[in-house]
Amino acid sequence: MLKEFKEFAVKGNVVDMAVGIIIGGAFGTIVKSLVADVIMPPIGLLLGGVDFSNLFVTLKEGKRLGPYLTLAQAQSSGAVTISYGIFLNALVSFLIVAFSVFLLVKGINRLKREEAPAEPTTKVCPRCTSAIPIKATRCPLCTSELE
Repeated sequence: MLKEFKEFAVKGNVVDMAVGIIIGGAFGTIVKSLVADVIMPPIGLLLGGVDFSNLFVTLKEGKRLGPYLTLAQAQSSGAVTISYGIFLNALVSFLIVAFSVFLLVKGINRLKREEAPAEPTTKVCPRCTSAIPIKATRCPLCTSELE
């Protein structure tokens, strides 16, 4: 059984998939940082200094009564919250990843497209089997008339 697993694990598709998962995880981390640290702060600034990671709605007060200025304060006091700001960050991250994957698939599909074979420019003489131009009516080597 161990031998069969080893044969399965070293197949090209499994290794390719593992590499893809590892790179995808790293890419997800980069995109998350891009959204949280680069994209959302200017958007929040344009909207009047809003910090999207601190947008939340309190459903139930915690041990210490609100109002809570940050999500961390609300969560540390045990309040039940809906953290829609974090959801917005995740949504923007997803859209960036989905767009990147779309571009990747589009590029791979472009590479996979096979070009139509070129029209032949020569034909074979039926008598001497030499290659001759396609429009020739007589073979230049054996002088046979061609149909």
